[in-house]
Amino acid sequence: MCRLFGLSSAPRRTYATFWLLEAPDSLSRQSHREPDGTGLGYFAADGTPHVDKAPIAAYEDRAFAEDAREVESATFLAHVRFASTGSLDVRNTHPFEQEGRLFAHNGVVEGLDALDDHLGADRALVRGDTDSERLFALVTREIRGHGGDVGAGVAHAARWVARNLPVYALNLVLTTPDQLWALRYPGTHELYVLERPAGGQHGTRHLDHSGSHGRMRVHSAGLAGRPSVVVASERMDDNPHWRLMEAGELLHAGSDLRTTHRVVLPEPPARRLTLDDLRPDAAASQKAA
Repeated sequence: MCRLFGLSSAPRRTYATFWLLEAPDSLSRQSHREPDGTGLGYFAADGTPHVDKAPIAAYEDRAFAEDAREVESATFLAHVRFASTGSLDVRNTHPFEQEGRLFAHNGVVEGLDALDDHLGADRALVRGDTDSERLFALVTREIRGHGGDVGAGVAHAARWVARNLPVYALNLVLTTPDQLWALRYPGTHELYVLERPAGGQHGTRHLDHSGSHGRMRVHSAGLAGRPSVVVASERMDDNPHWRLMEAGELLHAGSDLRTTHRVVLPEPPARRLTLDDLRPDAAASQKAA
């Protein structure tokens, strides 16, 4: 199953080294099981988006490892891909960038011909073959149509997809230089959020935990003195305050790290897919590691 990871420490910038490379089962190590691509998205101090990605496993990608050590940003978006739609090509590797925003998705949406027709001229935003990038193009158009309101754009795009296309899952994370949005829909895959105060639950400690199932170790001295919001496909440590997002829930972490959340899709998809409905390669990509 693809892995999603989003972090915001806005308005302050921080290093992501602790998450991507220093863990016994970090995203880099998880990519041994999910080898179809890896990507890291972040923003320069002037707000320029950057994406470093390759259609190979993170453990084989020296550039990914080096950038993860060195990059500083107020928001991060990382993804390890197990391909379900689209060839193994850099243009099909997450995260994607459109109109200054970054996006990654975990799931499968079918009916892509219908989605292409619905996108019309906005299909030009899509450079690859994936359902994910097409979904992002729809989100981008809806954001534009709602006067730049990202939350409204995500909600309206997801509602259209839920009404009109066969859906297995469309968990997503979208970031700007100082804000983060996440959607879990419907309830097929888990998506967790942790609102971590400076110093964590004890108030004085840097981030340094091992997951209860031994799946990841997390370390960051920088977060001893600053709060953060983390979204991930699984609990990353034993902090008791990890919260499983509700099915249909849209989360927003603002430029001041204040979070809001609401269920924007209370109903299941009109055509909800199961693993048995998917092509063998797509079904394999959606099974838990």
